[in-house]
Amino acid sequence: MLRKNITSGIEAASAVARAGTLILVLFSSFAWADSLPANTSPYPIELNLLVYNTHGLPAIFARDRPRDRFPRIGNLTTQFDLSMLQEDFAHHDLLRQHTAGSAKVHRGENTGSSKCAVCSGSGLTFISNLTSERWQTRATFEPFQTCSGWLDRANDCFAQKGFQLIELTSSDGLRFYIVNTHLDAGRDQRDRDARAIQLEQIAQNLETKADGAALIVAGDLNLDWENPADRKLLQTFAGRLSLVLVQKGGDTRNSWRTLDYIYIRSGNDALLSTADSGEVDAVTEDHKPLSDHPAMYATIKVNDHR
Repeated sequence: MLRKNITSGIEAASAVARAGTLILVLFSSFAWADSLPANTSPYPIELNLLVYNTHGLPAIFARDRPRDRFPRIGNLTTQFDLSMLQEDFAHHDLLRQHTAGSAKVHRGENTGSSKCAVCSGSGLTFISNLTSERWQTRATFEPFQTCSGWLDRANDCFAQKGFQLIELTSSDGLRFYIVNTHLDAGRDQRDRDARAIQLEQIAQNLETKADGAALIVAGDLNLDWENPADRKLLQTFAGRLSLVLVQKGGDTRNSWRTLDYIYIRSGNDALLSTADSGEVDAVTEDHKPLSDHPAMYATIKVNDHR
């Protein structure tokens, strides 16, 4: 009888010990979980983009006061992570004076490519306000191999039009590409044929250098959304590269044609989606537009897909 009571006591003590151990383990687990840092992944992140044809011709051709407008356009770029500008021809000095001091500014230039003595540059400018600690930027420019019009059809051959290809790489290795471009203007078939060749050049370049990568394509494509032939050309290009339309610019208040576009696609490493898009109300002191094109914006969400 005494042996049985002792055995029962030992068993009871063991049960209490086991219960205490279980409570201690559970408490330690909760304490460890509380001490773990929250999800520190930087993704998804949102990048704010500005896409703007600045109408930066010399004043005699612009027929307004561009040197009054360009400080405001420079200030506008400080509100965005990335800005893709077109027609930044004659007033880049003023633009640069009013961008953020830490901004990285890349002009669309190719010193190894010859152009005529009286021709201007591409007018393309890419501005990044992203920090160098978080993002590395590599920008290249390729001039178009064809143009349409010297003394007629919008005189496009006097500008060295082309496209910028910007490679953005995060500090943890996530990479995607941006194209900033301005296609041939003019409205007849020869101009449209030139735009088709220019789009082919962009597509071939991207299929070589950015195959399978996430991509943003933006700029003044000079393809009229309301023109069936232009729209077919645009949609064929977008379909070939699996691009999704985010924003198209056109302000009925100013009778502006829809010529400016923002497209995106996801890639093997990065998923791109749209959080917001629209047009910025960019005006002068007397409430006139800062350009003869709308200032488009888009908030692009970037997610890690590796």
